[in-house]
Amino acid sequence: MKSEKNSRLRVVWIVPPVIVGILFMIFMTSGKQPPLKSERGEPARAVRIISISSMNLLPSAEGYGTVQPARVWSAVAQVSGRIIEMHSKLRNGEIIPTDTLLYRIDPVDYELKLAQAQAELMELGIQEQNATALLAIEQRNNDVARRELERIKKLVKKGTVSHSEADAAERTLLQTRSATQNQQNNLALIPIKRRLLESRVNQAERDLSNTEVRSPFNLRIADHAIEIGQYVSKGQNLFKGDSVDRVEVTAQVALSSLRHLFLGRPDSAGKFDQFNQDLAEFTGFRPTLHLDMGNYTANWNAKFVRFSDTVDVETRTIGIVVAVDNPMSLIRPGLRPPLTKGMFVKVLITGHTQADRIVLPRTAIHEGKVYLVDAQQRLLIKPVNVLFNQGSLSIIGEGLEAGQNVVVSDLVPAVSGMLLQTSMDVQLQADIEATAKGTR
Repeated sequence: MKSEKNSRLRVVWIVPPVIVGILFMIFMTSGKQPPLKSERGEPARAVRIISISSMNLLPSAEGYGTVQPARVWSAVAQVSGRIIEMHSKLRNGEIIPTDTLLYRIDPVDYELKLAQAQAELMELGIQEQNATALLAIEQRNNDVARRELERIKKLVKKGTVSHSEADAAERTLLQTRSATQNQQNNLALIPIKRRLLESRVNQAERDLSNTEVRSPFNLRIADHAIEIGQYVSKGQNLFKGDSVDRVEVTAQVALSSLRHLFLGRPDSAGKFDQFNQDLAEFTGFRPTLHLDMGNYTANWNAKFVRFSDTVDVETRTIGIVVAVDNPMSLIRPGLRPPLTKGMFVKVLITGHTQADRIVLPRTAIHEGKVYLVDAQQRLLIKPVNVLFNQGSLSIIGEGLEAGQNVVVSDLVPAVSGMLLQTSMDVQLQADIEATAKGTR
């Protein structure tokens, strides 16, 4: 009985707090409004855009090639002999100024040949004098023999002289005529002999002068292969000299890239003379050389020289030869090294500025289509005609107008008419203009 009584007491103590809690909850919720049901709106995709504008474009094309000297002189021995003198800096890599004595071959043998030829020429002059004097004597003998024959013929007619004496006189006349003719023939051969001896003298003088070799221009020595005391043979290659006054680079440039430089230029039909006489001015090419030095790129201004004579059938590229004058004077320690033979450089060629071009980043072109933003901030997909690509830029020929907004963000999926939330990418637009003008 006692336990039943205790159970009733516990129920009495538990029920009142529960009732109080329920009443408190009813009181707290009685003044609140029920939750409102909201309708779900159309989502807008956030994208970056740029505004289309007509701008000046500096067309460019690039290629790669190796630096080579514009002129290479091969020192070939023109005479044989022993080298008795050589320039102290005649070593690979040394730079030697123009008209400097490079080496000397022993000239004694060639001095003897010259002296012998000159002596023979002087002897011929004396022979000519003697032959002239002998001719005069023989001519006088001939006159005497002729008069003697005429006198004897008169005496034969008178019968005072026999015919045998007349025959003897005629024989004497013929002998004097023969001697006269021989002297005339000798004199006629003198000019021929003189020209022969003069050519021998000239050859001897030339051989003697070839014993000394001087630098034809400012050159850097390469492939050196001689020493003092060495005997060299005629026609032997001794060393090479590379010009340091000008270097050239033959860059292989794609024909498609080269075509872009001529777009918008006036028709050049019938102007072959101008094309041939002033090729650099006609094309308007302004090339620069770029050498990658790791975290720095060295640059040189160059000049267009000529096109190569063939087109590579495999790569469809043509060689464009550019040159840098006086490269040694352009050296800047730590910034611009000397342009040395064998350097691999990039050649960037720019042409005449093309006005009013529509330029977009290549990433804004999607399989020949561009994503535009219309007046209602919705996506408009429009096909365009890409005139050509240049680096990271695409030049548009048809399909866009200045003032339109182009989406430059990645939009996947791109559904025509979808709502967009746009923000202008000012930095990208400035970068495009700077790249198009060639200022970066």
